[in-house]
Amino acid sequence: MKTKTLIELITLSSSLYVLARDTHLLDTIGDWADVKTKDINGLVSEPILDKDGNELPIMDRLKLKADQLKLELETKIEETVSKFYKKINIAHLDDIKALQEKLEKADASIALLEARLNKLELKS
Repeated sequence: MKTKTLIELITLSSSLYVLARDTHLLDTIGDWADVKTKDINGLVSEPILDKDGNELPIMDRLKLKADQLKLELETKIEETVSKFYKKINIAHLDDIKALQEKLEKADASIALLEARLNKLELKS
């Protein structure tokens, strides 16, 4: 069971890699880059003050904006992967373990019922 799950996860990882190479995704990233370039141009022209009230140098402003973009991109990727997982309905390892435990309990109950049935058959 673990090998099958591992193979499924590897297959899923390779599928995600193929999705990342998809031109639609690259086009979307290109569009984001165009929009963010305009934002960066606006950022360079607008002064940003630090906590002491001094104007930040251009490189610090760019670094600040890059950090914001990184967080935004991570959020978008997380949302996309989450939607992908929901679409293909992948059972999590915890769900698989819970189902396996239920199956073991059901097997034990069936064995007990068979023993009782055999005992009743012997009495009659």
